[in-house]
Amino acid sequence: MTRVTSYCRTVLDRAGVGYAVTDSRGNLLWCNRALGAVLGVPVEQAYGRSLPALLPGVPEVPAPVREVLVPGPKWLEVRCSRLGDDLMYEVVDVSAWRDRELTVTQEADALRRAQALGRMGTWEWSIREDRVTWSDTLLEMFGFAAGTAFDFEMYSQLVHPDDLPMIEETLDAALKTGSVFTYTHRMLRPDGKERVFECFGEVVVGDDGTPLRALGTAHDVTQSSRVHDELVRMAEQDPLTGLPNRRALTRALEQELANNGSGALLVLDLDNFKDVNDLRGHAVGDRVMRMLASALQSRLGDRLIARLGGDEFAVVLPGASPKDASLVADGLRDAVAGFPLAGIGTPARITVSTGLAEFGPGDSWELVLANADLALYASKAAGRDRVTVYEPNHYADTVKRVSVLDRLRAALAGGGLALYGMPMVDLHTGAVLGHELLLRLEDGQEPYLGPADFLPVAERSNLILDVDRWVLTTAIDALVARPDPRLRFNVNVSGRTLEDPDFGDFVLDKLGSAGVAPGRLGLEITETAAVTNLDAAVTLATQLRGFGCRITLDDFGSGFGSFVHLKHLPITGIKIDGEFVKGIETNAADAVLVSGIVQIANGLGLSSVAEWVERPSQVDALRELGVRVGQGFHLGRPVPLRDVVSAERMPPNGALSSQVVGAEDGARS
Repeated sequence: MTRVTSYCRTVLDRAGVGYAVTDSRGNLLWCNRALGAVLGVPVEQAYGRSLPALLPGVPEVPAPVREVLVPGPKWLEVRCSRLGDDLMYEVVDVSAWRDRELTVTQEADALRRAQALGRMGTWEWSIREDRVTWSDTLLEMFGFAAGTAFDFEMYSQLVHPDDLPMIEETLDAALKTGSVFTYTHRMLRPDGKERVFECFGEVVVGDDGTPLRALGTAHDVTQSSRVHDELVRMAEQDPLTGLPNRRALTRALEQELANNGSGALLVLDLDNFKDVNDLRGHAVGDRVMRMLASALQSRLGDRLIARLGGDEFAVVLPGASPKDASLVADGLRDAVAGFPLAGIGTPARITVSTGLAEFGPGDSWELVLANADLALYASKAAGRDRVTVYEPNHYADTVKRVSVLDRLRAALAGGGLALYGMPMVDLHTGAVLGHELLLRLEDGQEPYLGPADFLPVAERSNLILDVDRWVLTTAIDALVARPDPRLRFNVNVSGRTLEDPDFGDFVLDKLGSAGVAPGRLGLEITETAAVTNLDAAVTLATQLRGFGCRITLDDFGSGFGSFVHLKHLPITGIKIDGEFVKGIETNAADAVLVSGIVQIANGLGLSSVAEWVERPSQVDALRELGVRVGQGFHLGRPVPLRDVVSAERMPPNGALSSQVVGAEDGARS
């Protein structure tokens, strides 16, 4: 048995197919040498690392075969299956097969062109005489007239210097083995144009095995090469700035850590950049973002800077000490502060807050990024426009954040999440018109975590995508359980979910399969999230509103450009930010603003709901200003969703004439 086990291990280690086993979170427990070669990391140093980070695009749950394009570039077929409590991955490099498939297509195209135009690029190398004969067509493809004297030395001078060693090694290996060969290289033609050629050849040997000559063809694959490069670029490049994106950053950082590298990570956040978009519009904001990205990249030279999203960037500084990294961060801060904005019409000065975290062997990219984030938060809290180095005493905050995510994951899997319905009430009749569903964590653990404790943490990770889908699914299930058309729910959608291109289809599939009328479901998007992800918000709102769902812009009025956004977002209603409502009966300015918001909403055919209604006097003031619907603790506290669904009927709300709620009722939901 021991011998059989040894043979099995040897076979796996020598296999050309990559195999790996990870835990449920994607951390490598074991892999063979073939997979280590794909990852570009020694097998021993890969253990404990995140496979999805080292190999972006691999499935994180059991899934059938998926094709993944990774830097190299390489095409991989990846299959993920369950192995007990762990996951097993089978990774096959199909790049050669894809290349052969492409080659067949190109050869067929070349044949058609040859038949039509007589163009076929071929060459023959007489090895004994060391003489190369090129076809006239190939000479023309290289940019020379037919019959031009052209030897291998001239050919070598035109080949890209980075590709020439590869060609020489390929030819040397083919001469030794007498086998067929292929290579792809770039060439700078005499007219200055760079072309890409894919070459195929074979070696003809004598009876004694001595190479006599080599024959080959060359195909111009410049266009397909550019398409391939564009696919790779799109996978790891931010479309707005042209910088590497978050995926590229995490891969580079994980690669550095897997090779026992050390250094520092900077996370930069442009202070109040939202004001630029609000005051001057997104076209100007995008222009300024591109200019700033270019300035930062120029200051850094060859060092990696990536755009994480929104107005946040990150810089990897391999081998840098905290002191050296701080100097780099100060230089970037000065570059942003001194950036010329004259004539753009933006605020006179833009600043940047920076968090700095060291990394070294044994760290994970998630921990390093979390530490840099904490340092960034400290910079923001200290007044912005500064650099803060992560300190060991921040560890407690990191532990708390990780603990929150662990609790949230467990609650999502084990039924520890709950929804509460907060009524939206007609301020004239007291009728309950619907409920906003609020998320609560009820996992029975201490300390108690409210939405303000766990939602911001979830929104900085992909976990919020699963949370939002759970909320949506649970809401639709409740609507199915009580098919009363008067029962209508609003659910909140995070900014991260707005960027999920599949979420709209997910919502419509759920509604369709459940047989729920779309009008019974509403989605609430905060103004901040909508402005930050305007294109995504417009796409999602257009798709769902087209099928009859209600779309509400939440916290309306919190941004400078609120009214401008109404032109772009296909919404059905707004929720007036509670800051305007809490002093509505005593603050004349609030009354004027709310009155203006209501008039504009009515003119655009939008519904309006006032938030934070906590006193009877607010109800009277809102009625006078034309607000028809409100919500707040005075009108009804959040109650468990099961109670909302099981209620016999929804009677008029009796709170419209009740006394002022107590101080404890003023808490925000």
